[in-house]
Amino acid sequence: MTNTVITATVAGVVEGITEFLPVSSTGHLLLVEKLMGQQLSDLFNIVIQSGAVLAVLPLFRARLGQFLFQWRERATQRYLAQIALAFIITGIGGLLLEKGNFKLPDTAFPIAMALLLGGIGFVAIEAWLKGRTLLNEVTWKVAVAVGIAQLVAAIFPGTSRSGASILFALLLGLGRPAATEFSFLVGIPTMLAAGTVKILHELRHAVPGAPPEDWTMVAIGFIVSAIVSFVVVKWLLRYVQSHTFTAFGWYRIAVAVLILGLLASGLHF
Repeated sequence: MTNTVITATVAGVVEGITEFLPVSSTGHLLLVEKLMGQQLSDLFNIVIQSGAVLAVLPLFRARLGQFLFQWRERATQRYLAQIALAFIITGIGGLLLEKGNFKLPDTAFPIAMALLLGGIGFVAIEAWLKGRTLLNEVTWKVAVAVGIAQLVAAIFPGTSRSGASILFALLLGLGRPAATEFSFLVGIPTMLAAGTVKILHELRHAVPGAPPEDWTMVAIGFIVSAIVSFVVVKWLLRYVQSHTFTAFGWYRIAVAVLILGLLASGLHF
Protein backbone atom coordinates (compact mmCIF):
# COMPACT_ATOMS: atom_id res chain seq x y z
CA MET A 1 0.00 0.00 0.00
CA THR A 2 2.82 2.38 0.90
CA ASN A 3 4.53 1.88 -2.47
CA THR A 4 1.21 2.47 -4.23
CA VAL A 5 0.67 5.77 -2.45
CA ILE A 6 4.24 6.92 -3.13
CA THR A 7 4.15 5.96 -6.81
CA ALA A 8 0.72 7.53 -7.38
CA THR A 9 1.73 10.70 -5.55
CA VAL A 10 5.02 11.11 -7.41
CA ALA A 11 3.35 10.43 -10.78
CA GLY A 12 0.52 12.83 -9.92
CA VAL A 13 2.97 15.58 -8.97
CA VAL A 14 5.00 15.09 -12.16
CA GLU A 15 1.87 15.03 -14.34
CA GLY A 16 0.46 18.12 -12.62
CA ILE A 17 3.68 20.05 -13.13
CA THR A 18 4.40 19.02 -16.70
CA GLU A 19 0.99 18.70 -18.40
CA PHE A 20 0.65 22.39 -19.24
CA LEU A 21 4.24 23.55 -18.94
CA PRO A 22 5.91 23.28 -22.37
CA VAL A 23 8.24 20.49 -21.24
CA SER A 24 6.42 17.22 -22.13
CA SER A 25 4.57 15.18 -19.53
CA THR A 26 5.27 12.01 -21.57
CA GLY A 27 9.03 12.33 -21.21
CA HIS A 28 8.84 13.02 -17.51
CA LEU A 29 6.45 10.15 -16.73
CA LEU A 30 8.77 7.83 -18.64
CA LEU A 31 11.59 8.90 -16.31
CA VAL A 32 9.34 8.34 -13.29
CA GLU A 33 8.57 4.80 -14.45
CA LYS A 34 12.26 4.06 -14.94
CA LEU A 35 13.49 5.60 -11.71
CA MET A 36 10.73 4.01 -9.58
CA GLY A 37 10.90 0.67 -11.37
CA GLN A 38 7.16 0.48 -11.95
CA GLN A 39 5.28 0.69 -15.23
CA LEU A 40 2.20 2.88 -15.07
CA SER A 41 -0.93 1.62 -16.82
CA ASP A 42 -2.38 3.51 -19.78
CA LEU A 43 -5.62 4.03 -17.86
CA PHE A 44 -3.75 5.51 -14.89
CA ASN A 45 -1.88 7.93 -17.16
CA ILE A 46 -5.07 8.99 -18.95
CA VAL A 47 -7.02 9.56 -15.73
CA ILE A 48 -4.33 11.66 -14.03
CA GLN A 49 -3.99 13.71 -17.23
CA SER A 50 -7.74 14.36 -17.09
CA GLY A 51 -7.38 15.48 -13.49
CA ALA A 52 -4.67 17.95 -14.45
CA VAL A 53 -6.84 19.32 -17.28
CA LEU A 54 -10.08 19.66 -15.31
CA ALA A 55 -8.34 21.44 -12.44
CA VAL A 56 -7.32 24.46 -14.52
CA LEU A 57 -10.84 25.35 -15.70
CA PRO A 58 -11.45 27.73 -12.74
CA LEU A 59 -8.37 29.72 -13.77
CA PHE A 60 -10.15 30.70 -16.98
CA ARG A 61 -13.46 31.64 -15.37
CA ALA A 62 -13.37 35.15 -16.88
CA ARG A 63 -12.95 33.75 -20.39
CA LEU A 64 -15.52 30.99 -19.75
CA GLY A 65 -17.93 33.62 -18.43
CA GLN A 66 -17.40 35.57 -21.64
CA PHE A 67 -18.27 32.49 -23.67
CA LEU A 68 -21.46 31.91 -21.65
CA PHE A 69 -22.79 35.42 -21.19
CA GLN A 70 -21.24 37.49 -24.00
CA TRP A 71 -21.52 34.99 -26.84
CA ARG A 72 -23.51 37.46 -28.94
CA GLU A 73 -20.53 39.80 -29.19
CA ARG A 74 -18.56 39.52 -32.41
CA ALA A 75 -15.18 39.30 -30.66
CA THR A 76 -16.40 36.40 -28.52
CA GLN A 77 -17.83 34.57 -31.52
CA ARG A 78 -14.57 35.03 -33.40
CA TYR A 79 -12.48 33.65 -30.52
CA LEU A 80 -14.81 30.67 -30.07
CA ALA A 81 -14.67 29.98 -33.81
CA GLN A 82 -10.86 30.06 -33.71
CA ILE A 83 -10.80 27.57 -30.82
CA ALA A 84 -13.28 25.38 -32.73
CA LEU A 85 -11.16 25.53 -35.89
CA ALA A 86 -8.00 24.44 -34.06
CA PHE A 87 -9.97 21.70 -32.27
CA ILE A 88 -11.48 20.41 -35.53
CA ILE A 89 -8.09 20.31 -37.27
CA THR A 90 -6.66 18.31 -34.37
CA GLY A 91 -9.72 16.07 -34.17
CA ILE A 92 -9.80 15.22 -37.88
CA GLY A 93 -6.06 14.54 -37.88
CA GLY A 94 -6.42 12.36 -34.79
CA LEU A 95 -9.21 10.34 -36.36
CA LEU A 96 -7.13 9.79 -39.50
CA LEU A 97 -4.21 8.61 -37.37
CA GLU A 98 -6.53 6.28 -35.48
CA LYS A 99 -8.01 4.91 -38.70
CA GLY A 100 -4.51 4.31 -40.03
CA ASN A 101 -3.67 2.34 -36.85
CA PHE A 102 -0.92 4.80 -35.93
CA LYS A 103 0.97 3.68 -32.84
CA LEU A 104 2.93 6.08 -30.70
CA PRO A 105 6.58 5.16 -30.16
CA ASP A 106 7.04 4.56 -26.44
CA THR A 107 10.81 4.31 -26.27
CA ALA A 108 13.05 6.93 -24.76
CA PHE A 109 15.21 7.94 -27.73
CA PRO A 110 12.51 9.61 -29.90
CA ILE A 111 11.11 11.33 -26.80
CA ALA A 112 14.56 12.67 -25.94
CA MET A 113 15.03 13.95 -29.50
CA ALA A 114 11.63 15.70 -29.45
CA LEU A 115 12.53 17.31 -26.13
CA LEU A 116 15.90 18.40 -27.51
CA LEU A 117 14.56 19.86 -30.77
CA GLY A 118 11.73 21.64 -28.96
CA GLY A 119 14.17 23.10 -26.45
CA ILE A 120 16.44 24.38 -29.19
CA GLY A 121 13.34 25.79 -30.91
CA PHE A 122 12.30 27.79 -27.85
CA VAL A 123 15.79 29.19 -27.28
CA ALA A 124 16.20 30.13 -30.95
CA ILE A 125 12.74 31.66 -31.40
CA GLU A 126 12.95 33.69 -28.20
CA ALA A 127 16.31 35.07 -29.37
CA TRP A 128 14.72 35.94 -32.73
CA LEU A 129 11.73 37.63 -31.04
CA LYS A 130 13.88 39.83 -28.81
CA GLY A 131 12.96 43.47 -29.36
CA ARG A 132 10.05 42.67 -31.69
CA THR A 133 6.50 43.91 -31.11
CA LEU A 134 4.11 40.97 -30.71
CA LEU A 135 0.37 40.74 -31.35
CA ASN A 136 -2.21 40.55 -28.57
CA GLU A 137 -5.02 39.01 -30.62
CA VAL A 138 -5.24 35.52 -32.07
CA THR A 139 -5.38 35.40 -35.86
CA TRP A 140 -6.89 32.70 -38.07
CA LYS A 141 -3.36 31.68 -39.08
CA VAL A 142 -2.51 31.12 -35.43
CA ALA A 143 -5.66 29.02 -34.94
CA VAL A 144 -4.69 26.77 -37.88
CA ALA A 145 -1.08 26.57 -36.67
CA VAL A 146 -2.12 25.57 -33.14
CA GLY A 147 -4.35 22.81 -34.53
CA ILE A 148 -1.46 21.49 -36.61
CA ALA A 149 0.94 21.85 -33.67
CA GLN A 150 -1.22 19.60 -31.50
CA LEU A 151 -1.13 16.97 -34.24
CA VAL A 152 2.65 17.20 -34.36
CA ALA A 153 2.73 16.64 -30.60
CA ALA A 154 0.41 13.65 -30.96
CA ILE A 155 2.69 12.05 -33.57
CA PHE A 156 5.99 12.78 -31.80
CA PRO A 157 5.76 12.08 -28.04
CA GLY A 158 8.03 14.33 -26.05
CA THR A 159 7.09 17.34 -28.17
CA SER A 160 4.46 18.59 -25.66
CA ARG A 161 1.05 19.80 -26.83
CA SER A 162 1.36 23.14 -25.05
CA GLY A 163 5.00 23.47 -26.11
CA ALA A 164 4.30 22.92 -29.81
CA SER A 165 1.19 25.14 -29.75
CA ILE A 166 2.96 28.02 -28.02
CA LEU A 167 6.02 27.66 -30.25
CA PHE A 168 3.93 27.83 -33.44
CA ALA A 169 1.96 30.81 -32.11
CA LEU A 170 5.15 32.68 -31.20
CA LEU A 171 6.52 32.03 -34.69
CA LEU A 172 3.48 33.82 -36.10
CA GLY A 173 4.06 36.82 -33.85
CA LEU A 174 1.49 36.24 -31.10
CA GLY A 175 2.44 37.55 -27.67
CA ARG A 176 3.31 35.11 -24.90
CA PRO A 177 0.25 35.62 -22.64
CA ALA A 178 -2.17 35.36 -25.58
CA ALA A 179 -0.31 32.35 -27.02
CA THR A 180 -0.36 30.57 -23.66
CA GLU A 181 -4.05 31.19 -23.02
CA PHE A 182 -5.13 30.15 -26.52
CA SER A 183 -2.95 27.04 -26.38
CA PHE A 184 -4.57 25.99 -23.11
CA LEU A 185 -8.14 26.78 -24.21
CA VAL A 186 -7.66 24.63 -27.32
CA GLY A 187 -5.84 21.91 -25.41
CA ILE A 188 -8.45 21.51 -22.67
CA PRO A 189 -11.33 20.24 -24.84
CA THR A 190 -8.90 18.34 -27.05
CA MET A 191 -7.35 16.43 -24.16
CA LEU A 192 -10.67 15.85 -22.40
CA ALA A 193 -12.25 14.46 -25.58
CA ALA A 194 -9.25 12.25 -26.31
CA GLY A 195 -9.05 11.18 -22.68
CA THR A 196 -12.73 10.22 -22.53
CA VAL A 197 -12.42 8.09 -25.67
CA LYS A 198 -9.29 6.38 -24.34
CA ILE A 199 -10.78 5.71 -20.90
CA LEU A 200 -13.89 4.13 -22.41
CA HIS A 201 -11.72 2.04 -24.73
CA GLU A 202 -9.51 0.83 -21.87
CA LEU A 203 -12.53 -0.10 -19.76
CA ARG A 204 -14.31 -1.92 -22.59
CA HIS A 205 -11.30 -3.74 -23.98
CA ALA A 206 -9.46 -4.97 -20.94
CA VAL A 207 -6.68 -7.40 -21.82
CA PRO A 208 -7.60 -10.94 -20.67
CA GLY A 209 -5.38 -12.03 -17.81
CA ALA A 210 -4.09 -8.51 -17.14
CA PRO A 211 -3.87 -7.51 -13.46
CA PRO A 212 -6.89 -5.52 -12.24
CA GLU A 213 -6.56 -1.74 -12.13
CA ASP A 214 -5.56 -0.35 -8.73
CA TRP A 215 -8.31 2.24 -8.31
CA THR A 216 -6.85 3.57 -5.06
CA MET A 217 -3.69 4.43 -6.96
CA VAL A 218 -5.73 5.98 -9.78
CA ALA A 219 -7.74 8.13 -7.35
CA ILE A 220 -4.63 9.36 -5.54
CA GLY A 221 -2.90 10.22 -8.81
CA PHE A 222 -6.00 12.05 -10.08
CA ILE A 223 -6.36 14.21 -6.96
CA VAL A 224 -2.65 15.01 -6.69
CA SER A 225 -2.28 15.90 -10.37
CA ALA A 226 -5.35 18.15 -10.18
CA ILE A 227 -4.08 20.10 -7.17
CA VAL A 228 -0.56 20.48 -8.53
CA SER A 229 -1.77 21.42 -12.02
CA PHE A 230 -3.96 24.22 -10.64
CA VAL A 231 -1.05 25.73 -8.71
CA VAL A 232 1.44 25.40 -11.59
CA VAL A 233 -0.83 26.86 -14.29
CA LYS A 234 -1.82 29.75 -12.02
CA TRP A 235 1.88 30.50 -11.62
CA LEU A 236 2.61 30.12 -15.35
CA LEU A 237 -0.12 32.54 -16.40
CA ARG A 238 1.55 35.18 -14.25
CA TYR A 239 5.06 34.20 -15.30
CA VAL A 240 4.47 34.73 -19.03
CA GLN A 241 3.30 38.28 -18.40
CA SER A 242 6.89 39.36 -17.88
CA HIS A 243 9.16 36.45 -18.88
CA THR A 244 10.13 34.57 -22.01
CA PHE A 245 10.11 30.79 -22.58
CA THR A 246 13.90 30.61 -22.84
CA ALA A 247 14.28 28.93 -19.44
CA PHE A 248 11.88 26.18 -20.51
CA GLY A 249 13.93 25.71 -23.66
CA TRP A 250 17.13 25.15 -21.70
CA TYR A 251 15.28 22.86 -19.28
CA ARG A 252 14.04 20.69 -22.15
CA ILE A 253 17.58 20.46 -23.51
CA ALA A 254 18.86 19.41 -20.06
CA VAL A 255 16.22 16.66 -19.68
CA ALA A 256 16.96 15.42 -23.21
CA VAL A 257 20.68 15.23 -22.43
CA LEU A 258 19.87 13.34 -19.20
CA ILE A 259 17.77 10.75 -21.06
CA LEU A 260 20.36 10.37 -23.80
CA GLY A 261 23.04 9.98 -21.13
CA LEU A 262 21.07 7.22 -19.41
CA LEU A 263 20.66 5.46 -22.75
CA ALA A 264 24.36 5.79 -23.49
CA SER A 265 25.18 4.26 -20.08
CA GLY A 266 23.33 1.10 -21.06
CA LEU A 267 19.91 1.68 -19.55
CA HIS A 268 17.05 0.78 -21.89
CA PHE A 269 13.56 2.25 -21.49
